[in-house]
Amino acid sequence: MIIEMRSYDLRPGTVAEVEKRFGEALHVRTKFSPLGAFWHTEVGPLNRVIHVWPYESFEERTRCRAEAAKTGQWPPKIGEFCVSLQSEIYIPTPFSPPLEPRELGGIYEIRSYTLAPGAIPGQIERWSAQIAERVKLSPLVGCWYSEFGGLNKWVHIWAYKDAGERSRIRAQAVSSGVWPPPGAPPGNTVKQENMLVVPATFSPLH
Repeated sequence: MIIEMRSYDLRPGTVAEVEKRFGEALHVRTKFSPLGAFWHTEVGPLNRVIHVWPYESFEERTRCRAEAAKTGQWPPKIGEFCVSLQSEIYIPTPFSPPLEPRELGGIYEIRSYTLAPGAIPGQIERWSAQIAERVKLSPLVGCWYSEFGGLNKWVHIWAYKDAGERSRIRAQAVSSGVWPPPGAPPGNTVKQENMLVVPATFSPLH
């Protein structure tokens, strides 16, 4: 199993129209493979949409995208609004839940870490030991590490009812010693970024 995370930076004021056109064309695309999630940013890089697609393999991704393009109705006509586009392929960690339709919350936090080269196996081991306690506080949407695109990336997505609940739960996780997982060696994490994102009306994750 892999996922593809596609991030589009848009011209200011065009997010609503992009989501409208994307949603109208989506029925064509999902004949070939399901959409995992679709969000736009609320906090972080503005005017960005992120859509996530699960596949059994890279070969299935190539086939599905080619078949969708043959219809002449995909991709949606949004090129005039796009400033830059990025695609990255990720592999799920052993503890990552399936990316499937769920009702989880009104806001999602996407956290992206760049780790030191060779640090992924140790990160998986430490998180595997702690994740069961952390998900008692709020749902984990998924946790993946990069295969294509930016290397040594570790992405995890969490669902919350709202920004206030996020702040409360994160403080509780730290004060109780549940999170973050201990034992990371110095220099394990090179860079950290996060975004708060809101699901589109057609997103399978809400």
